[in-house]
Amino acid sequence: MLHCCDRTGTTAGSGCSWMQGSSTCFNAAAANERRRGIVYSVFPTKPAQVSSVQDLYEFICSGPLLEKMGFTPESVAESVDKWLAYGLHLCRLFQLGEFELNIPQKVRFYHYYIPVFLWCEDQISQHMSGYKEGEDIPPLVIGFSAPQGCGKTTLVFALDYLFKITGRRSATISIDDFYLTAEGQAKLREENPGNALLEFRGNAGSHDLPFSVETLTALKKLNKEGTKMKLPRYDKSAYSGKGDRADPSTWPEIEGPLSVVLFEGWMLGFKPLPVETVKAVDPQLETVNKNLEAYYDAWDKFIGAWIVIKIKDPTCVFQWRLQAEIAMRDAGKPGMSDEEVKDFVSRYLPAYYAYLPTLYSEGPSGSDPKHYILIEIDEGRNPILGN
Repeated sequence: MLHCCDRTGTTAGSGCSWMQGSSTCFNAAAANERRRGIVYSVFPTKPAQVSSVQDLYEFICSGPLLEKMGFTPESVAESVDKWLAYGLHLCRLFQLGEFELNIPQKVRFYHYYIPVFLWCEDQISQHMSGYKEGEDIPPLVIGFSAPQGCGKTTLVFALDYLFKITGRRSATISIDDFYLTAEGQAKLREENPGNALLEFRGNAGSHDLPFSVETLTALKKLNKEGTKMKLPRYDKSAYSGKGDRADPSTWPEIEGPLSVVLFEGWMLGFKPLPVETVKAVDPQLETVNKNLEAYYDAWDKFIGAWIVIKIKDPTCVFQWRLQAEIAMRDAGKPGMSDEEVKDFVSRYLPAYYAYLPTLYSEGPSGSDPKHYILIEIDEGRNPILGN
């Protein structure tokens, strides 16, 4: 049995806790059945190489997302060379030794990032198959809805890298890039005096929706050689942390044809609820809920495939943010105090408590079960065998 503390000294609860216990651990007897005539026919038969590949194969097959994403031990065996190659690329990206990965790192790569990448690849293939030869194919927009601090930005970073390595042109965009300008946010604050949820950027109402429609529409049209555009970016450090849209001269330029757009955000896929429901959580949510009515047309309708990352308790957001700020302070960088973190997260928690249950039970508006996957993670930000 594998434990996360085997090589790192951390407790199992902070890492891959799903690996504890017989119900979710890899079954060695089943592994023996799987290895007969499957893996040995694919790789050289030198003992050291076979042992190394076999160990990795069995580790991959123990992943909690495997069945959910449509993989079988046989399909893994047939494509294990790709898994190895993607793992090597990720080691280079994150500057890790391929033969020195600890258990949490192996979990993150082979149980999370690579399965998600392969799922996205399949979604892109399905998307492209819907067009006739010679037609201009718009990029597939994949939406990643996940609470703050749960690692979605790093996941998207890894996926974007793997797409580029495999020859696909991709673009990344965040709902943060569509925040109102500092001037627009100041106006929103003046129009909603006393509403702490709209005082600063974050909740529905603090985004420039016409700007997001313009940007996403342009991205969908970036499907020919030579077409270019700049991706908007937001500067959270501007105005002493209150933020502002970054100067367009600093925006990164991308070139078509794009295969995929990775669109991520903490409230992506949230949909309006009955007024009584949101007021029971926090009366200040009533205005936010009304603002949310315009978000489907501005964001969600552009998305062709969805990945929703599920957490068990929104209070994890506070703990994750606190960890990040403590790490920044320990590194000598400016970071929020514990009280400032509490105040910051408190402006998002009402929306989490109100909208996450529906998102998890129903999925985003307009999502197709064939193009939607729910990934549950633990406190260590690793996938688990969820409901």
